[in-house]
Amino acid sequence: MSSASQDVRRRAGWLPAEQSGLEAWLRGRRDRLADRDPDQVLHPAVAALRDVIESDPVLRMEAHEMIAQVPSGRQYAERHLESVEELLELIDEVIRSAPEWGEEQMVMTPLDGILDWTKATPAGFAFYRDPRVNDALREVLQAWCTFLSSPESADVIVDTPDGWRSDAARRTVGMDQFEHDPDDEHWGFASWNDFFTRRFRDGERPVAAPDDDVVVVSPCEATPYRIASGVRRRDEFWVKAEPYSLDELLAGDESVDAFVGGTVWQAFLSAVDYHRWHSPVSGKIVNAWVQPGTYYSEAESQGPDAAEPTLSQGYLAHVATRAIVVIEADDPDLGLVAVVFVGMSDVSSCVIGDGIEPGARVAKGDELGYFQFGGSTVCVLFGEGVVESFSLEAIPQAPDEDATLVHVRSHLATVRRGTTAE
Repeated sequence: MSSASQDVRRRAGWLPAEQSGLEAWLRGRRDRLADRDPDQVLHPAVAALRDVIESDPVLRMEAHEMIAQVPSGRQYAERHLESVEELLELIDEVIRSAPEWGEEQMVMTPLDGILDWTKATPAGFAFYRDPRVNDALREVLQAWCTFLSSPESADVIVDTPDGWRSDAARRTVGMDQFEHDPDDEHWGFASWNDFFTRRFRDGERPVAAPDDDVVVVSPCEATPYRIASGVRRRDEFWVKAEPYSLDELLAGDESVDAFVGGTVWQAFLSAVDYHRWHSPVSGKIVNAWVQPGTYYSEAESQGPDAAEPTLSQGYLAHVATRAIVVIEADDPDLGLVAVVFVGMSDVSSCVIGDGIEPGARVAKGDELGYFQFGGSTVCVLFGEGVVESFSLEAIPQAPDEDATLVHVRSHLATVRRGTTAE
């Protein structure tokens, strides 16, 4: 029943559904380079990435090799990149613009589209795990985030064929559900990030059973990916089955023991859906922090023969930059509940909300924070024997079935009564 046999980036709308769409978009990006001013210098963050590559012979070798090598697990009709110089110039172009709407060839995670060729190569696997590379990529993403938070970035929220106010984009986003000013040229949003973190109108996503602790709600607007029970403190999260390893998933937090033998529910967020997080239970915040990690690392375990490989969501939940929130539920049968909000691909910020800190109280459905931009996934962790059942909508679908979107703050799971007495 898991959707792990297909590329979740395409299912979530982060990249075009068909490989030909991504290749057409890349051709357009490469054509733009032909018109680039030859005197234009790289953005300082991109120049710093170049300097990191050039400063170490192993990194320089890996950077050149990951372009020369043909990716495993992909079906490419053409080569995407020719040189490290071209790669850096394409990155530079991306971080100077906001994602445009496109009904057929939309690439919501443009940096992921640029780097896609390099990631699933032997050299790329090593390159994107190097701490120096990730430090440099963090600066690139932060620079892009600064642009996406600027008024200039709102220029894509316009009523043109590639603008987010077009009829097709409005229908896809379901804009009538969200707070916005229909008479303003940019819908009242001050920037692209302001648009990306838009809020639902009052009443659009009511909290399921707000006074009944037996009902746990979904922390995100997301599509179920996987449910795993009997999870271990330590496991080989990098192998093909991608079992969860609690020590790494929770970054060594002292709450780990409470989840050994328990259950993990994971889901992915669509590129055009709501990206704020909400508490699945009522209780007290035990811990909340952002754990630094990788940005574009993939697992070799997807294998060279996979026609549509997974994005390795289970793997990424252990190594990617992520926000971790541990809550002591009011209901003793629930005990501790942990939520891991994983930034993937072009995510530059996992932002924990003001006041979400140890000792703070939250009610079920209260906001915890948000993803500032990009593709993302979420894990909810329960202790052993805590979950009696998951709602039908929360059960992952087979790869050939239409995915079910679980609404934020809707019924996710039902608590087993009497857990503390057993």
